[in-house]
Amino acid sequence: METTFINLAKNKTRNIPGIKGTGIAAAFSDAVRVDYSDHFTLYVSGKLATDSDGNIVGRTMAEQAERALQNIKEILEQQGAGMEHIVRTLIFVTQIDTQSLREIHEVRARFFKDGRFPASTLVRTSQLVRDGGLIEIEAEAVVPR
Repeated sequence: METTFINLAKNKTRNIPGIKGTGIAAAFSDAVRVDYSDHFTLYVSGKLATDSDGNIVGRTMAEQAERALQNIKEILEQQGAGMEHIVRTLIFVTQIDTQSLREIHEVRARFFKDGRFPASTLVRTSQLVRDGGLIEIEAEAVVPR
């Protein structure tokens, strides 16, 4: 078994409010890859709807869900995997209402094949680490060799 820590950040603080400009590093990886003989697993840290500079993009739940899933997809592809390899997601949202739920599921349906949806948990929280963030998504993937 071999473990690889994947860090794609442009800077150590990842422009996180509270540590930006302090020189203190954000103490997490974008993902952790664990290689086994016949497969590897990817544990993707929670992704927000951020651009490459760490700024929130999108104002609606649909726009932010789309960007968060796109950020996850980019990490998977960088590791030779795809969205079809995701077996579990954990989703944090700052609002749960009929419209938000509809938007989340409509976006997810574009990223995952019908009948092959990952196990998933949805949790409401009062706030995410970045102001304006509505959704954060973690993912776990199992990728055969």
